[in-house]
Amino acid sequence: MSHKEINRKERVVLICPGRGTYNQAEWGYLKRYHTDKAELLEAFDTFREGAGQPGLQALDSELPFQLKLHSRGDHASALIYACAYADALSIDPERYEVVAVTGNSLGWYITLAAAGSLPPMIALELINTMGQLMQEALIGGQLIYPCSDEQWVPQPELRASLLALATEQGAELSIDLGGMLVFGGQADALQRLSDKLPPRDPFPMKLHNHAAFHTSLQQPVLEKARNTLAHLAFNPPSIPMIDGRGKIWTSWSSDPQLLWDYTLGHQLVKPYDFARAIQVAVKEFAPDKLVLLGPGSTLGGSIAQSLIQAGAYNLTSKADFIARQQSDPVLLSMGIEEQRQRLLPPE
Repeated sequence: MSHKEINRKERVVLICPGRGTYNQAEWGYLKRYHTDKAELLEAFDTFREGAGQPGLQALDSELPFQLKLHSRGDHASALIYACAYADALSIDPERYEVVAVTGNSLGWYITLAAAGSLPPMIALELINTMGQLMQEALIGGQLIYPCSDEQWVPQPELRASLLALATEQGAELSIDLGGMLVFGGQADALQRLSDKLPPRDPFPMKLHNHAAFHTSLQQPVLEKARNTLAHLAFNPPSIPMIDGRGKIWTSWSSDPQLLWDYTLGHQLVKPYDFARAIQVAVKEFAPDKLVLLGPGSTLGGSIAQSLIQAGAYNLTSKADFIARQQSDPVLLSMGIEEQRQRLLPPE
């Protein structure tokens, strides 16, 4: 083996988390892992305090965790962004080469920062504004239900029947998570859908403090966002990005105006296909590993199921994935201590 092969960097795709990933267990994440990023976090807090909001460091370590407080869109979104972006900055650049960035829902906004399309403070403005607009409107809600079997093997007929049932009850597909579907709609539509779905513990599960993201119900939020953030200037990314349709944006092929239009248009009112984003990432960039940024690691199952759907890394079931994770992990989550340590520079 040559010296060059021994020192080859591992190619990784970063995956940015969505809402619902900062919970009781994640309280203190910034204080635990990112005290070395004081300047960045102080700048974030100055911005937040200027908007009359509690600082992120205070929410993370001074204000005791309360679901009602910490899961609010105007707090949770910025907290998750700070954790994920700081995690991205922590990865050892001597051992890992980031070849693409993608994310789920809110994770698209974080992707814009992690891939260099928006400077970190501008990304915070976008995320904070969208969190406020969503929280103020809080239109509808979300419900999640599996469309794979217990071994995470895809069930296409079940998936088709779930989509048809949702339409019948007046709900819409919000996010495709691979082995699970997230539906959005008004409370009455989601209740009708929930009543029709066969119980499969703990599903159907309603998501707390979530609006009907990525559905037509968000049209009023879209219009407000486009007016409020008309000044936002995007740049072509320095690292390729994969959006919620599976479209790739590169440094040489990205029109900043189209980026603005997608971010404050399509992705607000149309379904977000996270599974497709993961599958495109694997097929087009052939990473050695996928890295899920913190806080938390709840997207791990969805990522695994998206890989199984595509037959990526020769995975065909949950058992395959677990075995692979134990021998040569294809997914490293920064919210899991042991896996996190593999991604950091040596001390």
